[in-house]
Formats: sequence, C-alpha cells, structure tokens
Amino acid sequence: MTPAEIVAQFPKLRALVVGDVCLDRWCRYDPGLAEPSRETGIPRVAVVETDVTPGAAGTVANNLVALQAGRVAVLGMVGEDGFGYELDRALAARGISAKLLVRAPGVPTFTYTKLINCRTGVEDLPRVDFVYARPVPPEIEREIVARLERAAAEYDVILVSDQAETETGGVVTPAVRGALARMAAARPEMVIWVDSRLRPEHFRGVIVKPNQEEAEAACRRVLGRVAYAELRCRTGAKLLVITRGREGAVIVNESGVQHVPGRPIENPVDICGAGDSFSAGAALALQITGDPQTAVRFGNLVASITIMKPGTGTASPGEVISNSSAR
Repeated sequence: MTPAEIVAQFPKLRALVVGDVCLDRWCRYDPGLAEPSRETGIPRVAVVETDVTPGAAGTVANNLVALQAGRVAVLGMVGEDGFGYELDRALAARGISAKLLVRAPGVPTFTYTKLINCRTGVEDLPRVDFVYARPVPPEIEREIVARLERAAAEYDVILVSDQAETETGGVVTPAVRGALARMAAARPEMVIWVDSRLRPEHFRGVIVKPNQEEAEAACRRVLGRVAYAELRCRTGAKLLVITRGREGAVIVNESGVQHVPGRPIENPVDICGAGDSFSAGAALALQITGDPQTAVRFGNLVASITIMKPGTGTASPGEVISNSSAR
C-alpha cells in the first residue's frame, strides 16, 4: 500500500494511549528581566509567555490526532492540581479524550517545564520537572488496570508510553504489563505497541519499540550481551522494532533481523518527540497493512516530517502524502 492509501484508512481506527501522560510547559523567558530577588539576591528567571501541550504519552496522542485516527484517548494518572487542569484543557483542545485518566489526589501531575530564551529561541536553562518518584498508590494502580481491561475492546490499537525514568517507574507497573500481556494473548489481531525507556525486557507478547541505546541496555541486563533475536525470544515479543535515528530501524521477528533504511534529514530542526511520532505512524500503519516493513517505512516518513518542526511536532496526512511523493 502507498502512504496515501494507508492514511486514507486511519479515520476507521480507534487508538488508546496508555502510560505516563504529562504536561509540557514551554516557557519563554526574557534574560533582560533577570534582576535579583530583593530577599535572596538570586536572579530570577522572568517568564513572559507560556504555551502548554500534552507530553510523553500525550505526545503520542497528539501525533495520532494529527494523522486523523478516528478516535484517540489516553489512560494514565493525573493529579488534582493546576497542572492537571492545564493538561485537561490541552487534551480537550486537540480532541483527545481524557475520560479514562485516573485522578490522584495528592499526586503531582507529571510536568516538564522547558525554559526558552525569548531573544535567541534556544532552550538554554535546565528544565524544571515535576515528577512523582514514589510507587503509584495501590488504589490508583487497581483503577488503571480496571479501566484498561474494560476499555480495551473499544480500540483497534493500543500504544504504551512507559516514559518515567525513576527507579519506581511510572503508571506502567507490573500489574499493567500483566494486563497488556493477557490482552495480547486474547486478541492477537490487535496491535499493542510498547515504547519503554528503561524496561522493554519486562513486557510479554507485545510489539516492543526501543531505540538502539535502550535495546542494547536491555540485552545486557537480560543476556549479558547484545543479541536482539534472543531478546525477542525471551520476551515473546511479536515484533521487536529498534529505531536508529537517521539510519532507520531494525525489525526483529520470527523471520530474522531486517534493516529498514531511514529518510536522512541533513539539518533537523528538533528531534524531540521523533520516537513518539514514529510510533504513532508505524503502529497505525501496522494495524492497516499487517506488514512490519511497510509500517516502519511509514513511521520513518512521519518522523522525518516532525523533526523539521520546533518542539514535539506532528505530521498531517497531507504532509505525509506530499513528502512521500517528493522523495
């Protein structure tokens, strides 16, 4: 199928993104207003403008909406705080359903605050992140699993965003991974696509997409050496997709190991979120075509568009079609 034929089928698909849904706050500050505090003498960071977008799992959802998937929802944990309110509004503005988000009193909404110099347009100060470094409260974990099990039948594609880099992890707990494994066994026709930064080896029976660094680290933890085919066998993954930036991706399945070339971009504007845009495009394309190589090529195409935009960009069907015919 051509990219045009693939995107034409996307409005028929219903996609659920499970995982660490966060708020990205893009704060532009003016260094000329960095006068010291009268109380402490510490110079202030004078934020003069703020924009907010859904981040982490929300970035995947943004890309699904931009590609015109028929229905997009997120499932995760959100705090009952101001950032949670901002996240609700940001999701609603993009047509992403938040009805499955579990409200967690006393838990801060996972938030990335990015400080951008308004005179240079460069993010040149450390981020200020609001993270939850403790285990998910048991009652919240049970509710997330219950909502996942109830809602799964309503969706054609489930994408999992396991982004938390704390030792305890985020909302994709062992109980959530267990529920996903049961769904994968019960519905082999469903694409369950997992992107996990630190724990790809802990998922069973699903499609796992780490980048090269993450895949090699997982191999060393489990096997003591880098062996992608053996890692796939150990996890029972239906498919292992290892992204390699401009070099494309490696597909590992029962047929062996295959390399799919990328679409080199000489001067990308911003590679932030490239993996999320790749996952969104490839997972939808895989559900439509059933062909891993076609899906990975499509994911590469989507990512090649989004990295030419500032921030966590997205790609529209029109952009996908025009870029596929231009190269």
